This record gives sequence, structure tokens and C-alpha cells, in this order.
Amino acid sequence: MTASDPSADGAPPTADPRGAFSSRKVFILAAIGSAVGLGNIWRFPYVAYENGGGAFILPYLVALLTAGLPFLLLDYALGHRGRGSAPLSFARTDRRTEWIGWWQVGICFVIAVYYAAVIAWAVRYTGFSVTKAWGDAPDEFLFGSFLQAGDPGVSLDVVPGVLVPLALVWAAVLGIMALGVQKGIGATSVVFIPVLVLAFAALVVRALFLPGAGTGLEALFTPDWSALGQTSVWAAAFGQIFFSLSVGFGIMITYSSYVSRRTDMTGSGLVVGLANSGFELLAGIGVFAALGFMAQAGGVPVDEVASDGLGLAFVAFPAIISEAPAGALIGVLFFGSLVFAGVTSLVSVIEVVISAVRDKFEMSRTGATLAVVLPSALVSLVFFSTTSGVYVLDIVDHFINRYGILLVAVVSMLAVAWLARALGPLAAHMNRTGSVRLGRWWLVLIGALTPAALTVVLVRELLTDLDTPYEDYPGWMLATFGWGVAAAVVVAAVLALRVRWRARTSLVPPEDDPSLDTAEVRS
Repeated sequence: MTASDPSADGAPPTADPRGAFSSRKVFILAAIGSAVGLGNIWRFPYVAYENGGGAFILPYLVALLTAGLPFLLLDYALGHRGRGSAPLSFARTDRRTEWIGWWQVGICFVIAVYYAAVIAWAVRYTGFSVTKAWGDAPDEFLFGSFLQAGDPGVSLDVVPGVLVPLALVWAAVLGIMALGVQKGIGATSVVFIPVLVLAFAALVVRALFLPGAGTGLEALFTPDWSALGQTSVWAAAFGQIFFSLSVGFGIMITYSSYVSRRTDMTGSGLVVGLANSGFELLAGIGVFAALGFMAQAGGVPVDEVASDGLGLAFVAFPAIISEAPAGALIGVLFFGSLVFAGVTSLVSVIEVVISAVRDKFEMSRTGATLAVVLPSALVSLVFFSTTSGVYVLDIVDHFINRYGILLVAVVSMLAVAWLARALGPLAAHMNRTGSVRLGRWWLVLIGALTPAALTVVLVRELLTDLDTPYEDYPGWMLATFGWGVAAAVVVAAVLALRVRWRARTSLVPPEDDPSLDTAEVRS
């Protein structure tokens, strides 16, 4: 690979020209920043509530220990041993698995173009919180005055209130990515993650002192032990772990390739996984304390105000902000947290694409950033700053998560375990410096149990989507933006294989060709 533009990452002259994190701490913060995203805040609390409350913690922990952490360590092993982007790391593991890496790149591109839109909404709502611009009808304001959403369909009518903040989000991402791995991604994570934790902790403390907070927490944590006998509850736990840990679609492969070979990767994985779950628990406490207040204020049960996704963030919370003492403060903390969590996740997603382009075409950091971010921003602005953007976003998000992230996770585990038969070498690589030894338990989980559990989740989701059209959207929209997008990333992955690697790009694992691994940073 070319040594052009090494200064973009602020790395010493002997460092890997691809870029590197300056320390293990920065890598961990960056990985936490990727894992802790919007799903932690608006998805986990409702999933837990709907699947047994306090009893859900048991299947959640089982899923974390038997699926989430083992697969996180697989991603770390692929990237740390392969020293490349997702496609290059898979190719260096076994040439026959390279297409899986490109599949992950395609998924990340799709996620990036709509994820930025949600961040743009959060930016606007941070300001709206001060004036409570949504008035007495947050639902009507979101879909009416703000998004100007009509009937489901495709429209090219631009919404200026979304276009401007969305363009600003992409401008910020362009600046961060152009700065490189350490000065851009690493520095952003070092600043944003502590600020995020402090802001959300302040939100939780404020929510706990709202009238009715105890009612909300009781609703969340009261265990329904009978739920443990339902396969749907266990499926929800495994699905939540994969949605929240940023595993399976190239992010952790890419990030771990920027870390010194002397770094304790297994210990780092435990820190990242537990930190992510800890933040989810914190989010659950804060969200349901606020929902308890809303339920008491409205004189209704908690289940009538509890929701997830966009409904929680942009309808339920504005209603809480309008009624709660110091509501403006709660709003700024909540939506500000969404912005910080969203940006650190978005840069990790777009880095997967940039890293792959750099490796494949031996481009400079600046050139690859422009080649990736500008088209991503254009697609994002065209589809998600219009009056139909919210509907397209909802459909794409649903299908790319289920038939993109979950499906590629199953395929990658089976391919690495049974096609490449690389679990042994990957475990040996991690055990050289890891504080937690990957033994037979890891081989069994990755090679059989974890893909089996995720297959159950996938089959359940598939049967549901085949039986009932998602959210009753028109069939042509589901075919185009749902099934069509999920299939398109696979087709794009196969087409990417036709582009040859540059002659100087070795497909030999760096541990078998030490000249390829020059990055030695403080661990």
C-alpha cells in the first residue's frame, strides 16, 4: 500500500500509512463511540419493557456473553490479524470470503446516508427544546410542520428545515474524516464520549427527581418471569445485542486494524462490550423515569406512553419536555446526547467505506474521504431532506438491519469457521497478547451456537415481514427501498470483486509477512 499522506493521521513516520490510534485508550473510546448510538437510547428501554421487564436482563446477559462479546472478538481478530479494511482483512483470511467484506461496506454506506438524517433532526430538536416549538401536539409537529410528510410515497419536494442541518452534519463528518484516524476519529471520540456520558448522566439524575419517576422504573424493572419461556423474548435479546454493539458490518474490523499488534484485544473487547451494556441500562433508567412522569401527568398507565424509535425520541420526549419542570434543560440534554452519540457512530460507519476505498485503490486519506463522503452526502440529501424522507428512512432502516446486519453476521461466522477454517489461527493470534484466552468455548460459540441463535431471529423476522407488510407501506416501496436495497448491497459486493487489488497490496496475513505491519503504537 502506498505511503502517501501519512501526516493526515498525525502518526509518526514509521507508522502504518493507513493511520493508527495513538493508544489503546483512544481505540477503546472510539469503539465505545461506535457501539453507543441512537439504538441504545431509544431502542433498548422499550425492548426490555416489552420482553419481560427486569426478567429481560437474564436473556440479555446470556446473549451478550454467548453472542455479542464472542462476535465482537471475532471482528477484532479479523481486523487485528488482517491489518486492513473489512474486504482486505477477509481476503487475507481467505480469498473466498472477500465478498463478505464488500457486503459489509455496502451496508455501512446505506446506513450512513439515512443515519445522518436522524442526527440532523436531533440537531434541530436541540434548539426546539429551548422554545418548545412543537407546542401541544408533538406528533403533528414532527410529521407536519417539521418533516412536512404527506402520504407514503416518493417526493422531491425539499424541506429546508431538514436540508440545512443535514448539510451541516455532512460538512462536520467531512472535516472529521479528512483529519484521519487519530486526529479525526480518535480526537472526536476522546471529546464526545466523556461529554455524552456526563450529559446523559445529568439527564438521568434530573429524570429521577420528576414526579412519577418511580412508577416508570417499576414498570421497566418489575420482572415477568413467565416471559423467559417465550422464544420471542430470547430472540429479542440476541437481536438487541447485535443492533447495539456495532458488530457484523465491518466497523470493529476496521477499527482494530488501526491498533498495535501488542495491544490486549480481548481485554479491550470486554471493556467495550460492558461499557455499551452499561450505557443501555443507564438509558433505560433515564427514559422510563421520564415516561413515568408523563404517565402520571396524563393519568394513564405507562404502557400507553411507552414507545421506541422515532416515536420515543421525537414525540414522547417533547411531550415530557413540555410538562416537566426545567423541561428545556431535559430537552437540550436528551437531544444533545442523541447528537453526540449519533456523530461518533456515523463516523465509524463511514470509516468502513473510506478504509475499503483506500485499500482497494491505494488512495490518499483526503482523496478517499472526498470520494466517499461527497456521494454519500448527495444521496442522503436527495432522499432524506424531502417530504418523503421519513418513510424511506423507516423502510431502509428496518430491512438493512434485519437482512443486512444480522444476515451478514451469520454468513461471516459460518464462512470464517467452516469455509476458511480460520477460527484456530484467529484465536491463536488473539491469545498472544490477550488477557482473556479464547479457547474451545469461543470456537463452539462462533462456529455453531451463535449463528444458530441469530438464524432463529432472522427466520422469525422474515416470517413476520412475509406475513404482514411492514407498517402497511405500499408494496412497491417495500420492494424498492426494503428488499431491493438489501439485495443491492449483495450485488454490489459481488461486482466489487471484479476490481483487482493494486499490485503492491499483499493478500498474505501480516503475521506471515511482518513487513506489512509497521504500526507500533502505545498499548
